[in-house]
Amino acid sequence: MEQERCGSNDACKSAEPFPPSPAVFGLSPHVTRLGSRNSDMLGGRRHIKSEAVAMLQMTKQADQSISNFNPHTDSIITLNMTSFIKKVAIVGASGNMGSHTINELLRLGNHEVTALTRKGSNLSVPPAVNIIEVDYDDISNLTEALKGQDFLMITLSVTAPDHIHSNLVSAAGAAGIKYVMPNAYGFDFTNPDVVADIPVASKVYSYFPQIEELGMSHFSLVCSFWYEWSLGIGDLYGIDIREKKATFFDDGKTVINTSTWEQCGRAVAKILSLPVEGGDNSLEAYKNKSFYISSFRVSQRDMLDSVHRVLGTSDADWEIGYQPSKERYAKGMEAMKTGDRTAFAKAMYSRVFYPDGSGDYQSRRGLDNEVLGLPTEELDEATKRTVELVETGWNPFGQ
Repeated sequence: MEQERCGSNDACKSAEPFPPSPAVFGLSPHVTRLGSRNSDMLGGRRHIKSEAVAMLQMTKQADQSISNFNPHTDSIITLNMTSFIKKVAIVGASGNMGSHTINELLRLGNHEVTALTRKGSNLSVPPAVNIIEVDYDDISNLTEALKGQDFLMITLSVTAPDHIHSNLVSAAGAAGIKYVMPNAYGFDFTNPDVVADIPVASKVYSYFPQIEELGMSHFSLVCSFWYEWSLGIGDLYGIDIREKKATFFDDGKTVINTSTWEQCGRAVAKILSLPVEGGDNSLEAYKNKSFYISSFRVSQRDMLDSVHRVLGTSDADWEIGYQPSKERYAKGMEAMKTGDRTAFAKAMYSRVFYPDGSGDYQSRRGLDNEVLGLPTEELDEATKRTVELVETGWNPFGQ
């Protein structure tokens, strides 16, 4: 779940294909414009031979460019016969998921991004992002704001009132949006055993039916916990960088998947860059399903070793303890009854670290990293970013 400051029904047809650039095919602008002169070619016989030769050359160059195109490393191009998502509306644009997704969408340069924000808020987003102030309690107001959009991405705090998400989905349906990414990011919420043990996780199961009942399709992102966030907050991954204290759950060797903020942003941007239709790697092929991504498959022991390499420390410099994951989970659940706001996170993280493979969806399900063309990341680089963040006095709950 996202932690951030709360803030005609066929989108395939409304999503305008991106105009092919001459550079996409390696052609000069004057050759590319020949396509708009077909009527002249048919009516002006003296140009037929030269135009035909030019068109033949253009076709050969285009074929060669397409054959050399690598969907894993190149920005996805759009041909006239294929539709792509173009207009994207994001709720929670200043949050961790929203901001990193926007940065990557703008880097790719293929989408028009609109940020929805509560009236009177002081939202800070890049200049290229459109901002629309809305009333989350007014479905008609939200509907008007969402008209013309192809895709709605919702990122909300777990503490956000339930009706906000429901209103957004209702408005998306009324506005004619076809695809929605609901507030479903994190551990494998398709694992019923984990969901049954984690409060509020069941919210996800109310999101999906509402979206489908309104004739829309949804995509969710199983990315596990954010690496920087979870390592930087000592109680979550059990490694307190500031105090040099570590608590290993069980023996500290249970592996889980975890993803960096940047990888999550890249993943959503790549999802939005898939063709609407066209085989196994299209939006239609993934509709009403989850994309599984990950930056690292690591244990607490691996994380602490990475911290040691970054800081130049060893176990001897740290205070290291152990606690059974089931005991930590039970204590967290009990503390929640007293209103302890940190208890939920303790219980959730401890449950995912059970030595039953709950947090290792990569081994059970595989990943969609390759489908989305996501890069391989370096653990120590992500750890270094986190250490630097902690050293600035970063306090996400105090912001």
